[in-house]
Amino acid sequence: MPESVVLLHGFSGTHRAWDGVVARLDLERYLPVALDLPGHGAAPDSERPITFPGCVAHVLAASPERFVLCGYSQGGRVALHVALAAPERVSRLVLVACSPGVEDTAERSERRLSDHRLADELESIPFEDFIERWRTQPLFADEPPEVGRLAREDQRRNRPDALAAALRGIGTGEMEPLWSRLAELTMPVTVLVGARDEKYRVLGQRMTELLPDAQLVVAPGGHGLPLENPAIVAIAIDGR
Repeated sequence: MPESVVLLHGFSGTHRAWDGVVARLDLERYLPVALDLPGHGAAPDSERPITFPGCVAHVLAASPERFVLCGYSQGGRVALHVALAAPERVSRLVLVACSPGVEDTAERSERRLSDHRLADELESIPFEDFIERWRTQPLFADEPPEVGRLAREDQRRNRPDALAAALRGIGTGEMEPLWSRLAELTMPVTVLVGARDEKYRVLGQRMTELLPDAQLVVAPGGHGLPLENPAIVAIAIDGR
């Protein structure tokens, strides 16, 4: 029987962000379950306000009893919450370009304000302007044009008001840091980062040192590995 793989996209993406990864999985061995997180894609508006506990409930309700869990960026932060809440259901964990949270209180407060300002922009400027603002930030510098095209295409599958609600509820600034709880995650973990993604390479190295059974994989690419290098993400999920 194929092993289920639950896939959680990043902020302003949808389940379609995983199309390239799914196409490279051995479907005789894996059953992919790509979800839309609250505030994204076709996720129901009834899940408001958007919170991390609500996201955990959303993911667990839509997932089989036991599964491999793979999360990218914001989806990786949700994946950490899911794995901590229901470790008996997660057989393996793959974390792609994500952080367990901002530890410094002042820095986290500033990030919260920044997230809320961005949410206000989403509700006040044309959505295409926001998409360009998001895709041209340094985090995505040097990505191939095709990656940018795919990312913009996926962002357009969202509604700006729903994304604003996600930022206010599960933005980086809203998340209490989980660094001190990483030792609780005893399942095998692969921490995957892009070679150009310097900030997350440093975070990934530290996460790997704190997780009991983890390996760090640095792959060709930048922050957006599911779109830029889906083959390496599929290999990380395969775990062999």
